[in-house]
This record gives sequence, structure tokens and C-alpha cells, in this order.
Amino acid sequence: MLEIEFSAEDVARTRFSISPLWEVVAGVRILLGADEQHLHRTWTAQVRSRIAAARLDLTPLAALVPPGTSSVPGFLTPPPTTPGPSLDVELATLRATAPERLRAGPSQAQPGVRALRADPERGLGRLADLISAYWELAMAPYWPRILGLLEADIQYRARRFAEGGTRRLFEDLDPQLSWDSGTLHVRHRFLHGVRRLDGRGLLLGPSAFVWPRVFWTTDMVDQPTLRYPPRGVGELWSPRPDPESATLAKVLGASRARLLTELTSPASTTDLALRTGLTPGGVSQHLSALRESGLVSAHRAGRVVLYARTRIAEDLVAGAEGRRP
Repeated sequence: MLEIEFSAEDVARTRFSISPLWEVVAGVRILLGADEQHLHRTWTAQVRSRIAAARLDLTPLAALVPPGTSSVPGFLTPPPTTPGPSLDVELATLRATAPERLRAGPSQAQPGVRALRADPERGLGRLADLISAYWELAMAPYWPRILGLLEADIQYRARRFAEGGTRRLFEDLDPQLSWDSGTLHVRHRFLHGVRRLDGRGLLLGPSAFVWPRVFWTTDMVDQPTLRYPPRGVGELWSPRPDPESATLAKVLGASRARLLTELTSPASTTDLALRTGLTPGGVSQHLSALRESGLVSAHRAGRVVLYARTRIAEDLVAGAEGRRP
């Protein structure tokens, strides 16, 4: 059991953020065999074929995150300083890692870390270039869907915090977490003992690729970070059912009916366009009409606007599907 003690200052500094770089690292672990439950088998099958076709050698990155390890080098995934940085911003931070930080770890560090110590500037540059190439193959095609899931989770957590403060925030964050009297208890296979945040607060990051675990990272340089699985991650790669509803289509038109039934959870214009095959411009026009009709609401999450069904729309869809509203 890991116990994380919070002071009043720690509670005040606790925040959420999404890290594209962390998703890259966590995704590579999945490709290397860390997905024991095969939650991401659809994604891994597609990505492995893409990487093989491109002849991309992931060895330098894989050497830093072997699936059997319980930790990830801190310099590889520094905590974001903003709620939703771009991958380019995070890679710039990675390239600028001080050589002293690479040498600060134990001498028995992963082979990948030892290789970087030999020529930090060149090694970090090559690593960042590799991550960028990997991103285009393995993450960019799926990022709208992943990002929608992560941002929807943060939006939900913000509501929980507004309703009942820190206790309610952690109440259903993850089955492995519990909050009691200013201490966050974390059931962890490898970590035990008491950790203090020392006034730095806690960074909470939903991650599509960590289930069923939570990841705890801390050192003397960065803000302590807890990565946890977001709500709905089990349905991330599920085939989308054909949401066409003849009843709704007669009232709203086929495209608007499909968009409305797709909104089982908040989603962005880009994600809805990918799901439905409609153009982003067309999706935007239809959502505007649905919003003016009181069937859809819009909520900004960082740089992205997420759309969700209103209560009226929920009842409408339920009735069209023959369910009791």
C-alpha cells in the first residue's frame, strides 16, 4: 500500500493534465507486451502492421520502457506545465533535458538510459525524432478518439470536485485509490510506504494505456504525478454500432440523427467526423443546429470543444430506441 499525504498547499496545487508524450510511452509498453488483458488488441494489431511497413526501429525507445519494469524514467515523461500541451512542446522539453539529470539515476538504470548518458545531446535528439515518427504512425490516426476520452474524464472529475471537493474527486477515480483524512491510499504491486508531496501538489493524468494499473512517478525535480485509467476506456476500441435510427431520421434527418446517437459520451467535431464519415464542416453545421434546438450542449476542454446530449436529447434517443426514458 502506498500512502500519499496531502497538506492544505498540496490540495490547492493539485491539477489535471493530458500528456501526448506519456501516451506515446505507455502505448509502446503495450506494444511490447504489457497489455495482459488484451484491452488494446485492435489498436496493437493495426499499429504493428503500420510500424512494420514503415520499417521503424523502436529499439532506442523500447530500451527505456521494458514492459516488466514498474517505473518509467522521469526525464522521459516530465509533467506538463499546461492542461493540454502539444507533442511538439513536450518533445522540446525532452530535447532540453540536462545531462546531469540523465546521470542522476542509479548506475543500474535501463540500458536505454546508459546509452543516452554517453552522448546526451545527440541521443535525446534522435529519441525525440523517433517519438515524432512513431506518433504519426501509431497515435495521430487515433488521437481524436483518445483525446475525447481523456477530456471527457477530466470534465467529469471537475464536476465531481465541484459537487463535493477532494473527497468526492477521489471517491471513484479508480478502485485502487481511496481518500481518508488527507491521505490518498494507493494499492500498488510494487510501491509501499508513505510519500509526502512537500507542497508541490499532485498532477492527475488520465491515460488510455495504463489500465488496469495506476502509475505513480515522483522525484525531487518534477511535480508528483499519478496516471490512472479514464472512465469508458474499456470501450475505446469497440466497433461503433450503426446508430442509424429510422424514427429519429424522420424527425431530424439522417445525418443529425446519427450524430445525436453517436454522442453516448462527449466528443469533439473531429472525432464525430471520423466516426460518421461526414466532413468536419458538415458535422459543425449539424451540431450548431442541434445546439440551437436544445438537443446538444457544448463544453470547452482546453483547446477542444466537446459536445454532449442534453437531457431532452437523452429522452428522445431512448424513446426512438424503444427504451424507457
